[in-house]
Amino acid sequence: MQGTTYSPSLLLKQIWAELRGMRDTRSARKILRRELAGIRTATDFIELDAILERYDEDETADIRYVLNERRAASELHAPAFAGRAAPRD
Repeated sequence: MQGTTYSPSLLLKQIWAELRGMRDTRSARKILRRELAGIRTATDFIELDAILERYDEDETADIRYVLNERRAASELHAPAFAGRAAPRD
């Protein structure tokens, strides 16, 4: 088996490019979280889900990811209603 060799400078450039991409992705997701911070009610989630259904899954993956985070956070902070139906929005 023949070994593959890489130039150290080329490898370093690839690593820096990956890190830059990760940083850009993290920054974009942080902005998206801030923009979607007001989404709290079930109605808000339903409306956004309906809008996102019109678009390709790949195009909306980040938005869906953040919405699912928001949905989980709002469910965690929802008051417990033992034996009663939750109030409607």
